[in-house]
Amino acid sequence: MPRIITVAAAQLGPLQKADTRQVAVERMMRLMERAQTRGVELVVFPELALTTFFPRHYHEDIGEADGWFEHAMPSNETAPLFALARKLGIAFHLGYAELAEETDETGSLRKRRFNTSILVNGRGEIVLKYRKVHLPGHAEFDPKRKVQHLEKRYFEVGNLGFPVIRAPIGGLSGINMGMMICNDRRWPEAWRVLGLQGVELVTLGYNTPSLNMDAAGFEAHHLRVFHSHLSIQAGAYQNATFAVATAKAGTEDGCELFGHSIIVNPQGEIMAQATSWDDELITADCDLDMCTLGRTTIFAFDKHRRPETYTRITEQIGAVEPPVWSRDTPTHRRSTDLA
Repeated sequence: MPRIITVAAAQLGPLQKADTRQVAVERMMRLMERAQTRGVELVVFPELALTTFFPRHYHEDIGEADGWFEHAMPSNETAPLFALARKLGIAFHLGYAELAEETDETGSLRKRRFNTSILVNGRGEIVLKYRKVHLPGHAEFDPKRKVQHLEKRYFEVGNLGFPVIRAPIGGLSGINMGMMICNDRRWPEAWRVLGLQGVELVTLGYNTPSLNMDAAGFEAHHLRVFHSHLSIQAGAYQNATFAVATAKAGTEDGCELFGHSIIVNPQGEIMAQATSWDDELITADCDLDMCTLGRTTIFAFDKHRRPETYTRITEQIGAVEPPVWSRDTPTHRRSTDLA
Protein backbone atom coordinates (compact mmCIF):
# COMPACT_ATOMS: atom_id res chain seq x y z
CA MET A 1 0.00 0.00 0.00
CA PRO A 2 1.39 3.43 -0.89
CA ARG A 3 2.06 5.74 2.04
CA ILE A 4 0.30 8.89 0.91
CA ILE A 5 -0.47 11.97 3.00
CA THR A 6 -2.25 15.06 1.70
CA VAL A 7 -0.56 18.21 2.97
CA ALA A 8 -1.23 21.94 2.70
CA ALA A 9 0.87 25.06 2.98
CA ALA A 10 -1.47 27.63 4.54
CA GLN A 11 0.10 30.93 3.52
CA LEU A 12 -1.01 34.00 5.45
CA GLY A 13 -1.32 37.48 4.07
CA PRO A 14 0.11 40.28 6.21
CA LEU A 15 -0.63 40.62 9.92
CA GLN A 16 -0.34 44.24 10.97
CA LYS A 17 1.04 45.44 14.28
CA ALA A 18 -2.47 46.29 15.50
CA ASP A 19 -3.95 42.87 14.62
CA THR A 20 -4.86 40.71 17.60
CA ARG A 21 -4.19 36.99 18.16
CA GLN A 22 -7.91 36.45 17.58
CA VAL A 23 -7.63 37.91 14.07
CA ALA A 24 -4.75 35.59 13.22
CA VAL A 25 -6.37 32.49 14.72
CA GLU A 26 -9.69 33.10 12.95
CA ARG A 27 -7.90 33.39 9.61
CA MET A 28 -5.99 30.17 10.27
CA MET A 29 -9.20 28.40 11.23
CA ARG A 30 -10.81 29.41 7.93
CA LEU A 31 -7.82 27.97 6.08
CA MET A 32 -8.05 24.76 8.11
CA GLU A 33 -11.75 24.44 7.27
CA ARG A 34 -10.93 24.92 3.59
CA ALA A 35 -8.21 22.29 3.92
CA GLN A 36 -10.70 19.80 5.33
CA THR A 37 -12.86 20.08 2.19
CA ARG A 38 -9.80 19.10 0.10
CA GLY A 39 -8.97 16.03 2.19
CA VAL A 40 -5.89 17.59 3.77
CA GLU A 41 -4.39 15.73 6.74
CA LEU A 42 -1.60 18.17 7.71
CA VAL A 43 -1.66 21.98 7.49
CA VAL A 44 1.55 24.01 7.79
CA PHE A 45 1.27 27.62 8.98
CA PRO A 46 4.08 30.23 8.79
CA GLU A 47 6.76 31.40 11.20
CA LEU A 48 5.41 33.79 13.89
CA ALA A 49 1.91 33.11 12.59
CA LEU A 50 0.13 34.75 15.54
CA THR A 51 1.61 38.24 15.20
CA THR A 52 3.28 40.61 12.82
CA PHE A 53 7.00 39.96 12.31
CA PHE A 54 7.77 42.02 15.40
CA PRO A 55 11.62 41.82 15.23
CA ARG A 56 11.38 44.72 12.80
CA HIS A 57 10.22 46.86 15.77
CA TYR A 58 12.75 48.06 18.34
CA HIS A 59 12.12 47.93 22.10
CA GLU A 60 14.92 49.40 24.19
CA ASP A 61 13.64 47.40 27.15
CA ILE A 62 13.38 43.82 25.89
CA GLY A 63 10.73 43.15 28.51
CA GLU A 64 8.42 45.52 26.64
CA ALA A 65 8.39 42.98 23.80
CA ASP A 66 6.93 40.22 25.99
CA GLY A 67 3.46 40.94 24.66
CA TRP A 68 4.49 39.40 21.35
CA PHE A 69 5.31 36.08 23.05
CA GLU A 70 3.19 33.09 24.04
CA HIS A 71 3.52 32.03 27.68
CA ALA A 72 1.68 28.73 27.16
CA MET A 73 0.63 26.57 24.24
CA PRO A 74 -2.23 26.17 23.77
CA SER A 75 -3.15 29.55 25.18
CA ASN A 76 -6.62 31.01 25.61
CA GLU A 77 -6.26 32.70 22.23
CA THR A 78 -4.99 29.63 20.37
CA ALA A 79 -7.29 27.07 22.04
CA PRO A 80 -9.93 27.40 19.26
CA LEU A 81 -7.34 26.33 16.68
CA PHE A 82 -6.53 23.20 18.68
CA ALA A 83 -10.25 22.50 19.16
CA LEU A 84 -10.90 22.79 15.43
CA ALA A 85 -8.00 20.46 14.68
CA ARG A 86 -9.56 17.87 16.98
CA LYS A 87 -12.97 18.36 15.41
CA LEU A 88 -11.67 17.98 11.86
CA GLY A 89 -8.97 15.44 12.67
CA ILE A 90 -6.31 17.59 10.97
CA ALA A 91 -2.71 17.93 12.18
CA PHE A 92 -0.95 21.29 11.96
CA HIS A 93 2.42 23.01 12.25
CA LEU A 94 2.40 26.39 14.02
CA GLY A 95 5.17 28.97 14.36
CA TYR A 96 5.15 31.45 17.25
CA ALA A 97 7.31 33.39 19.71
CA GLU A 98 7.77 31.38 22.91
CA LEU A 99 8.51 32.78 26.36
CA ALA A 100 9.57 30.07 28.83
CA GLU A 101 10.81 29.98 32.42
CA GLU A 102 13.72 27.55 32.07
CA THR A 103 17.19 26.92 33.39
CA ASP A 104 19.98 28.03 31.10
CA GLU A 105 23.38 26.45 30.47
CA THR A 106 24.65 27.82 33.79
CA GLY A 107 21.79 26.22 35.70
CA SER A 108 20.05 29.55 36.39
CA LEU A 109 16.26 29.66 36.16
CA ARG A 110 15.26 32.68 34.11
CA LYS A 111 12.97 34.02 31.41
CA ARG A 112 13.99 32.71 28.00
CA ARG A 113 12.68 33.68 24.56
CA PHE A 114 12.71 31.49 21.45
CA ASN A 115 11.42 31.52 17.88
CA THR A 116 9.50 28.25 18.06
CA SER A 117 7.37 25.87 16.04
CA ILE A 118 5.27 22.90 17.12
CA LEU A 119 3.72 19.92 15.37
CA VAL A 120 0.21 19.12 16.62
CA ASN A 121 -1.59 15.90 15.67
CA GLY A 122 -5.25 15.49 14.74
CA ARG A 123 -6.14 14.92 18.39
CA GLY A 124 -4.75 18.31 19.37
CA GLU A 125 -1.64 16.84 21.03
CA ILE A 126 1.79 18.47 20.64
CA VAL A 127 4.07 15.74 19.32
CA LEU A 128 7.20 17.78 18.47
CA LYS A 129 8.71 21.16 19.31
CA TYR A 130 11.56 22.95 17.56
CA ARG A 131 13.37 26.21 18.39
CA LYS A 132 15.07 28.19 15.61
CA VAL A 133 18.84 27.74 15.50
CA HIS A 134 20.06 30.04 12.72
CA LEU A 135 19.04 33.52 13.86
CA PRO A 136 19.72 36.25 11.28
CA GLY A 137 19.82 39.98 11.84
CA HIS A 138 21.35 41.97 14.68
CA ALA A 139 20.93 42.65 18.40
CA GLU A 140 21.10 46.45 18.65
CA PHE A 141 19.25 49.25 16.88
CA ASP A 142 20.97 50.08 13.58
CA PRO A 143 20.28 53.66 12.43
CA LYS A 144 21.57 52.85 8.93
CA ARG A 145 18.80 50.35 8.28
CA LYS A 146 15.42 51.36 6.91
CA VAL A 147 13.89 48.29 8.56
CA GLN A 148 15.32 46.63 11.66
CA HIS A 149 15.85 42.87 11.90
CA LEU A 150 16.28 42.24 15.61
CA GLU A 151 15.95 38.47 15.93
CA LYS A 152 19.27 38.33 17.76
CA ARG A 153 17.84 40.79 20.27
CA TYR A 154 14.56 39.06 21.01
CA PHE A 155 15.46 35.37 20.64
CA GLU A 156 18.05 32.95 21.97
CA VAL A 157 19.57 30.31 19.73
CA GLY A 158 17.36 27.23 19.84
CA ASN A 159 18.46 24.58 22.33
CA LEU A 160 16.55 21.53 21.07
CA GLY A 161 18.75 20.66 18.10
CA PHE A 162 17.01 19.40 14.96
CA PRO A 163 14.76 16.62 16.28
CA VAL A 164 12.84 14.12 14.16
CA ILE A 165 9.84 12.20 15.51
CA ARG A 166 8.01 9.23 14.03
CA ALA A 167 4.37 9.99 14.67
CA PRO A 168 0.99 8.90 13.28
CA ILE A 169 -0.42 11.68 11.10
CA GLY A 170 -3.64 11.47 9.13
CA GLY A 171 -4.24 7.95 7.92
CA LEU A 172 -0.62 6.85 8.29
CA SER A 173 0.63 4.99 11.34
CA GLY A 174 4.01 6.72 11.31
CA ILE A 175 5.80 9.51 9.42
CA ASN A 176 9.35 10.68 10.16
CA MET A 177 8.78 14.41 10.69
CA GLY A 178 11.18 17.30 11.31
CA MET A 179 10.91 21.08 11.39
CA MET A 180 12.85 24.19 10.46
CA ILE A 181 12.17 27.91 10.73
CA CYS A 182 12.96 30.49 8.05
CA ASN A 183 16.74 31.07 7.86
CA ASP A 184 17.44 27.44 8.81
CA ARG A 185 16.45 26.49 5.27
CA ARG A 186 19.56 28.18 3.89
CA TRP A 187 21.95 25.99 5.93
CA PRO A 188 22.65 22.56 4.40
CA GLU A 189 23.90 21.30 7.76
CA ALA A 190 20.37 21.62 9.16
CA TRP A 191 18.87 19.54 6.35
CA ARG A 192 21.58 16.90 6.69
CA VAL A 193 21.03 16.48 10.43
CA LEU A 194 17.36 15.82 9.68
CA GLY A 195 18.29 13.54 6.80
CA LEU A 196 20.55 11.49 9.06
CA GLN A 197 17.47 10.72 11.13
CA GLY A 198 15.55 9.38 8.12
CA VAL A 199 13.25 12.39 7.85
CA GLU A 200 10.46 11.96 5.29
CA LEU A 201 8.62 15.27 5.66
CA VAL A 202 10.09 18.63 6.72
CA THR A 203 7.74 21.45 7.66
CA LEU A 204 9.00 25.02 7.85
CA GLY A 205 7.56 28.49 8.13
CA TYR A 206 9.14 31.77 7.12
CA ASN A 207 8.70 35.56 7.00
CA THR A 208 11.15 36.86 4.39
CA PRO A 209 11.27 40.43 3.07
CA SER A 210 11.33 41.03 -0.67
CA LEU A 211 14.43 43.21 -0.30
CA ASN A 212 17.73 42.54 1.43
CA MET A 213 17.62 45.38 3.95
CA ASP A 214 21.21 44.91 5.12
CA ALA A 215 22.46 46.88 2.10
CA ALA A 216 25.81 45.07 2.18
CA GLY A 217 25.59 44.53 -1.57
CA PHE A 218 23.09 44.24 -4.39
CA GLU A 219 20.63 41.33 -4.45
CA ALA A 220 18.06 41.58 -7.22
CA HIS A 221 14.41 41.39 -6.15
CA HIS A 222 13.69 38.21 -8.12
CA LEU A 223 16.72 36.45 -6.65
CA ARG A 224 15.21 36.60 -3.17
CA VAL A 225 12.54 34.12 -4.21
CA PHE A 226 15.00 32.10 -6.30
CA HIS A 227 17.42 31.69 -3.39
CA SER A 228 14.64 30.65 -1.05
CA HIS A 229 13.33 28.01 -3.44
CA LEU A 230 16.84 26.88 -4.35
CA SER A 231 17.66 26.20 -0.69
CA ILE A 232 14.48 24.20 -0.09
CA GLN A 233 14.66 22.22 -3.32
CA ALA A 234 18.32 21.34 -2.78
CA GLY A 235 17.70 20.35 0.85
CA ALA A 236 14.78 18.12 -0.08
CA TYR A 237 16.66 16.47 -2.95
CA GLN A 238 19.94 15.92 -1.08
CA ASN A 239 18.12 14.33 1.85
CA ALA A 240 15.36 12.53 -0.07
CA THR A 241 12.51 14.20 1.78
CA PHE A 242 9.32 16.11 1.12
CA ALA A 243 9.22 19.71 2.34
CA VAL A 244 6.32 22.07 3.00
CA ALA A 245 7.53 25.68 3.21
CA THR A 246 4.91 28.24 4.21
CA ALA A 247 5.29 32.02 4.21
CA LYS A 248 3.64 35.18 5.28
CA ALA A 249 3.15 37.47 2.30
CA GLY A 250 2.21 41.01 1.35
CA THR A 251 2.92 44.40 2.89
CA GLU A 252 3.13 44.04 6.65
CA ASP A 253 3.79 47.16 8.74
CA GLY A 254 5.03 48.79 5.52
CA CYS A 255 7.50 45.97 4.79
CA GLU A 256 6.96 43.70 1.79
CA LEU A 257 7.15 39.92 2.39
CA PHE A 258 7.52 37.86 -0.76
CA GLY A 259 5.40 34.79 0.03
CA HIS A 260 5.82 32.13 -2.68
CA SER A 261 5.07 29.22 -0.35
CA ILE A 262 5.94 25.86 -1.91
CA ILE A 263 5.61 22.09 -1.48
CA VAL A 264 8.63 20.13 -2.76
CA ASN A 265 9.13 16.42 -3.41
CA PRO A 266 12.26 14.29 -2.78
CA GLN A 267 13.42 14.87 -6.36
CA GLY A 268 13.61 18.59 -5.60
CA GLU A 269 10.58 19.41 -7.77
CA ILE A 270 8.05 22.06 -6.76
CA MET A 271 4.69 20.28 -6.56
CA ALA A 272 2.63 23.36 -5.65
CA GLN A 273 3.30 27.08 -5.25
CA ALA A 274 1.33 30.01 -3.87
CA THR A 275 0.69 32.77 -6.38
CA SER A 276 -0.90 35.49 -4.25
CA TRP A 277 0.11 37.78 -1.38
CA ASP A 278 -2.96 36.85 0.62
CA ASP A 279 -4.28 33.97 2.70
CA GLU A 280 -3.90 31.05 0.31
CA LEU A 281 -4.01 27.28 0.58
CA ILE A 282 -1.90 25.08 -1.68
CA THR A 283 -2.08 21.31 -1.44
CA ALA A 284 -0.28 18.19 -2.64
CA ASP A 285 -0.51 14.44 -2.24
CA CYS A 286 2.84 13.22 -0.92
CA ASP A 287 3.69 9.56 -1.59
CA LEU A 288 6.34 8.96 1.06
CA ASP A 289 7.62 5.92 -0.81
CA MET A 290 9.22 8.47 -3.17
CA CYS A 291 11.83 9.02 -0.45
CA THR A 292 13.21 5.52 -1.00
CA LEU A 293 14.97 6.11 -4.33
CA GLY A 294 17.28 8.88 -3.16
CA ARG A 295 18.15 7.36 0.20
CA THR A 296 18.98 3.95 -1.26
CA THR A 297 21.02 5.15 -4.26
CA ILE A 298 22.93 8.42 -4.63
CA PHE A 299 22.17 9.54 -1.05
CA ALA A 300 22.54 6.16 0.64
CA PHE A 301 24.38 7.69 3.59
CA ASP A 302 25.49 4.36 5.06
CA LYS A 303 27.35 3.53 1.83
CA HIS A 304 28.74 6.85 0.67
CA ARG A 305 29.17 9.37 3.51
CA ARG A 306 32.73 10.08 4.72
CA PRO A 307 32.32 12.02 7.97
CA GLU A 308 36.03 11.73 8.81
CA THR A 309 36.69 14.23 6.01
CA TYR A 310 34.05 16.72 7.17
CA THR A 311 35.54 17.65 10.56
CA ARG A 312 36.02 21.27 9.56
CA ILE A 313 32.24 21.68 9.45
CA THR A 314 31.83 21.14 13.19
CA GLU A 315 35.20 22.39 14.42
CA GLN A 316 35.21 25.78 12.67
CA ILE A 317 32.70 28.64 12.57
CA GLY A 318 34.05 31.45 10.37
CA ALA A 319 35.87 30.98 7.07
CA VAL A 320 39.66 30.62 7.25
CA GLU A 321 41.72 31.64 4.24
CA PRO A 322 43.87 28.90 2.68
CA PRO A 323 47.68 29.10 2.63
CA VAL A 324 49.29 31.04 -0.20
CA TRP A 325 50.83 28.75 -2.76
CA SER A 326 54.60 28.60 -3.14
CA ARG A 327 56.95 26.10 -4.69
CA ASP A 328 57.43 24.62 -1.22
CA THR A 329 53.71 24.12 -0.61
CA PRO A 330 52.85 20.40 -0.43
CA THR A 331 50.49 19.37 -3.22
CA HIS A 332 48.81 16.80 -0.98
CA ARG A 333 47.53 17.44 2.50
CA ARG A 334 46.00 14.84 4.73
CA SER A 335 42.42 15.34 5.92
CA THR A 336 43.76 15.80 9.45
CA ASP A 337 45.72 18.82 8.21
CA LEU A 338 42.60 20.51 6.87
CA ALA A 339 40.88 21.13 10.19
